[in-house]
Amino acid sequence: MRLALVVFAGLLSLAAQAAPPSPYVSLERNLWPEQLDSPVLFDVASRAEILSFARALHESERLDDTALATRLGLRQIDLPMIRAVRARLWQRLWENFQQARQSCEQDASFCFPLDSMAELRARAAVFAEEVGEFYSPWVEPSYAFHQRYLDELLRKAALFASSPNEIQRLSATERTGDELNDRVFLLTFVGGPGPAAGSTDRLTDYLRSQQVQGTFFVLGTRLQQRRDSAAGSPLREVYAGQCVGIQGWEYRSHALWQGWQESLRRSQARVQAELPEQYVPLFRPPYGQRRADGEAFMRNQGLQVALWDIDAQDDGPLGSEESAQRVLTLMLLWRKGVIQFHDSLPKAQVAVETLLQSTAQSGLGWEDCQTYGALRE
Repeated sequence: MRLALVVFAGLLSLAAQAAPPSPYVSLERNLWPEQLDSPVLFDVASRAEILSFARALHESERLDDTALATRLGLRQIDLPMIRAVRARLWQRLWENFQQARQSCEQDASFCFPLDSMAELRARAAVFAEEVGEFYSPWVEPSYAFHQRYLDELLRKAALFASSPNEIQRLSATERTGDELNDRVFLLTFVGGPGPAAGSTDRLTDYLRSQQVQGTFFVLGTRLQQRRDSAAGSPLREVYAGQCVGIQGWEYRSHALWQGWQESLRRSQARVQAELPEQYVPLFRPPYGQRRADGEAFMRNQGLQVALWDIDAQDDGPLGSEESAQRVLTLMLLWRKGVIQFHDSLPKAQVAVETLLQSTAQSGLGWEDCQTYGALRE
């Protein structure tokens, strides 16, 4: 019976998909004519990206169900979930724009007096016509990026019922990044650790040199391989000053895997034994997929699901510079959140270096990983 349910769930997921998702996209930040070398200029760029995304969101609502499904490459879509996600996106845009307007007395670019959600929608509809010549090279590339990025989000919403992912919480205890304060971000890394003296080791060395913390979600198998190889620095030295959560014993969906509970137990026990000072009780589900009925087990294990809302897509075709530019654009849009990189890939460090250099004077904060990792009710 269990096998039949697993097969059936897999068929449901496949049936919903008519085509693979579009390649993930980035936006060349050099199209924006100003450096982000002050909190005020960060806010100017933030207001612009918020309105550009709002334009894409507003225009997507004109599509009927068939046209939207075609655009997302799906045979059918979960319209109630899409509507719920759209409503949440509009609310977040409204809140973020109000935060970004607080510096308008110092720089009035894009400081439209929006006093309601209806006014935000109306402004989004005509935004491209009011940008001005100074910012004009950025307008359409930004809009194209946000159209494609919005498609990523809506596709995840459309598939959520058959394939739970990071677009939506399954319970109030799950973390998504919206718990953070404005201008505060958390760096997270998945898929590691890599081989001894490889990309994970170099990345943690770099973060320590910059006095920045990250949360590394490790796989039990890879952690054990590093320990058993007896090569390179001890794991406690590799992750010194950082935080370590779990991704399970193997990188596979914990929504369909019959052994998901044992996967969490084994990986949790291994990290607690090897890295007691760095361990934080957080689980990052591979692919964002987890079980709706898993909350009681997680609570008994003292674990909480830690999702993400800014994905670098550094494990795909994007290069390190493109990943950094994508992340920076999404930081301007969302103004806070959890960023996901893959520490087992060399381009993650290059992207992080670019990101930290680009935002060094922007007035941003990086969340303390132990503070974020503490269990919450």
